[in-house]
Amino acid sequence: MSLRTVLFFARFAVAVAGCAGLLTLSEAAQAQRRQLPPSRAAVQYSYAPIVKKAAPAVVNVYVRSRVRTFASPFANDPFFQHFFGQGFGLPQERIQSSLGSGVIISPDGVIVTNTHVVKGRGKTEIRVALADKREFDARVVAQDEKTDLAVLKIESGTGDFPYLKFANSDELEVGDLVLAIGNPFGVGQTVTSGIISALTRTEMAQSERQVFIQTDAAINPGNSGGALVDMSGKLVGINTMIFSQSGGSVGIGFAIPSNLVRLYADSAIAGRKIERPWIGAQLETVTRDLAQGLGLERISGAVVVRMTTNGPAAKAGLQLGDVITNVDGFDVGDAHSVHYRLTTRGIGNTSRLRVIRRREIKEIGLTLVAAPKPSRDDVRNLSGNHPFDGARVSNILPRVADEFNVDDTEGVVIVAVRSGGIAARLGFRPGDVILQVGDNKITDVISLDKITREPQRIWRVRIKRGGRVMQLQLSG
Repeated sequence: MSLRTVLFFARFAVAVAGCAGLLTLSEAAQAQRRQLPPSRAAVQYSYAPIVKKAAPAVVNVYVRSRVRTFASPFANDPFFQHFFGQGFGLPQERIQSSLGSGVIISPDGVIVTNTHVVKGRGKTEIRVALADKREFDARVVAQDEKTDLAVLKIESGTGDFPYLKFANSDELEVGDLVLAIGNPFGVGQTVTSGIISALTRTEMAQSERQVFIQTDAAINPGNSGGALVDMSGKLVGINTMIFSQSGGSVGIGFAIPSNLVRLYADSAIAGRKIERPWIGAQLETVTRDLAQGLGLERISGAVVVRMTTNGPAAKAGLQLGDVITNVDGFDVGDAHSVHYRLTTRGIGNTSRLRVIRRREIKEIGLTLVAAPKPSRDDVRNLSGNHPFDGARVSNILPRVADEFNVDDTEGVVIVAVRSGGIAARLGFRPGDVILQVGDNKITDVISLDKITREPQRIWRVRIKRGGRVMQLQLSG
C-alpha cells in the first residue's frame, strides 16, 4: 500500500471521527433543548419543557347559568315599552354560557380562576376540561369580586391531578420571561410568551384589594383565569384582564400576583374569608398637589389623612400627614400598594414602614391585627311599615367598611336585604350607606331604628351608593 493511500485512509478516519463528534454535539444540543432550562440564559433553546410541565394543570372552565327573563310578542313594540317598560313580557328561562380558564393548584383538584369567569345569575353549572381531554363537574368553594378571585373544587376524580406550585411573586423583576397559558376565544389551549412589563400596577384596579403584574405575553378573551408561569414552570400570576381598544391583545395584559392568589386560596380552602389587616387609618395616594404642599421630592407614596384613636397606626406612632413610601423593603407608589403589601404580609405579623414626616425619614413598626368584630349594638335587623323593612344595617366599623368598600365615617350601611321585604322591593342593596332620613342625620343603627318606629306619610331618604349621593322621596 502506497504512502498516498495510507494518508488517504488516515484522513478519512479523522473525517469520520469528526462527523461523529459533530453528531454527538448535535444530539447534546437537542437533549439540552428538551430539558428544563437551568438558567435564564439557557432559555433561548426552547420553552417546550416548561410548557410540558405547566400546561397539564391549566384547564378550560365552562359555565352555564339558567336565568329567568321576560319575553313577549309585544316586547319590541314602542307603545307597550312606553307604558310597561323594557321588562314587559312573560317569564322565560334562558341559558347563559361563558368560557374561561383556570389553574389546578393541588392534586385533589382545587382550581383558582377569576370571579368574573364563574359568576352567573341563577343556578350555575360548571364543568372543567383538562388538557388531556378529561372533563369533570366542579363547584364554587369561594369567590370574591374585590380581588376577582374564585376557588373551585373538582367534584370527582382520582385525586392525583396535575397541578402548579406557586412562585414568590415578590421575587419577580421587570424583564423576566413568562408564559401565559389559557384558552383564548375558545380555540383551545394556547401558549404565548413575553416578559414582565411592570409590577404592582394599580391604575386599573376596581378596589383597594387589587394589584396587578403587567405582561406583554398575549392575553385575549378566554385567557381569564389562566396561568402566568415563570421559567421554572411555577405559577406567578392568574391572568385577569387586558387593556385594548379593539378587544384583542395589544401587549398590555394584567395578572393577579401569585402571593395574593395563594393567600386567598389558602383562606378559601380553610373555610374563612381573606382578611385585610386593620391599621386604624385612612390613606390617600399622593398627588401632585399633595406632594407640593408637603414638600415632597417625588409624587409617590400614601399619605395618612385620618386616624382612629388608639388604633394600630396610632399605637405604632404614625401621625396625620405622614407619607408611607416603603413597606417591608418594597417601595410603594400609592395607597393600593400599601394595602397589598400589608395584606400579603398577613395578620399577626409586623410590617416595617418607611415614612416621610416633615421632610425627615422615620422607620416605624406596625403590628398587623384583624379588625374588631361588631357588638350587639352595632347591628340591627329592621322591620315594620317603612322603607327599610327587611334590611340588616350596621354601624360603619372597620370590618364592614372593608367588606363593602365604604370610606364614610357617618351614617349606617346596609349589609343584607331580605327577599320579599319592602327594602328589597324598593331596590335597596348591600353597601348602600343611609346618611339621612327626613331632617335627621343618621349617626348609628340605634338612631335609625328609632326613626323608623315613627310613622310618616312621606319618607325623605338620603343615601350614598358607589360614591354617589342620592335623594329619595318614598310614600309611607
